[in-house]
Amino acid sequence: MEFPVYIWLGPWRIHPHVLFEALSYFIGFRLYLWTRRPSEMSKLAGLQILGGTILGAAIGAKMLYYFEDPAATWEQLRQGNLLWGGKTIVGGLLGGLIGVELAKKWAGWKSSTGDDFVYPLIVGMAIGRIGCFLTGLEDHTYGIATSWIIGVDFGDGILRHPAQLYEIGFLLALGLILYPLYRSSRKAQPGPDGYISGKMFQWFMAGYLAFRFVIEFIKPTPHPYFGLNNIQLACIAGLIYYGWLLVRRGGDGSRIRANKPAAG
Repeated sequence: MEFPVYIWLGPWRIHPHVLFEALSYFIGFRLYLWTRRPSEMSKLAGLQILGGTILGAAIGAKMLYYFEDPAATWEQLRQGNLLWGGKTIVGGLLGGLIGVELAKKWAGWKSSTGDDFVYPLIVGMAIGRIGCFLTGLEDHTYGIATSWIIGVDFGDGILRHPAQLYEIGFLLALGLILYPLYRSSRKAQPGPDGYISGKMFQWFMAGYLAFRFVIEFIKPTPHPYFGLNNIQLACIAGLIYYGWLLVRRGGDGSRIRANKPAAG
């Protein structure tokens, strides 16, 4: 196989990263519209929360990327380059979380909105990783060299861990594991104070962040922070938050106290 694996649609040759990233957004959003629970949220509140999510995700994805190689980032900025390229899924997820929580507080919405996003995120991320795999070396999402039989030569003559495929497999397994929570989430009704737990989203985030923390050890990216990289530091911060959240709520997603909204 020669990388990148371009996709031909009639006379057009489309780069796999462009195609599958577009598909991930489109299919993920359509799945969200199809599976979301009925809600009494006003259109204005919905737009405010959507805007907060998108803005937070965009900022988080870029800001975390800047810390991948601080020296290189500083040199690029010193030369006047704005570093338009590059983004991270972990930064997008954590930035989106901050954005949505701030927007919910602004809109006065108490219930969790995260559970409705879990399967759209899983499907969208898995589709996006297909594009990362087919792009090969250009995407910088591959793993370090390996002698395993599943090693893939992305074009430089070195067999590498197909980290993109590992992530797709993990996301599919996580989707199966979370299915019982999905069914209970569909039946959940707001309590007398209007809160819904968001338990499914909390476990999704904890699971994905734990996976990314581990998989980053086989990524050929700089690890300048005491043997860790920027993604792993963000994962640790996110795991501390969600670990605290789940422990304080006994793992069942119940609210911490009556005047505090559920995260996610």
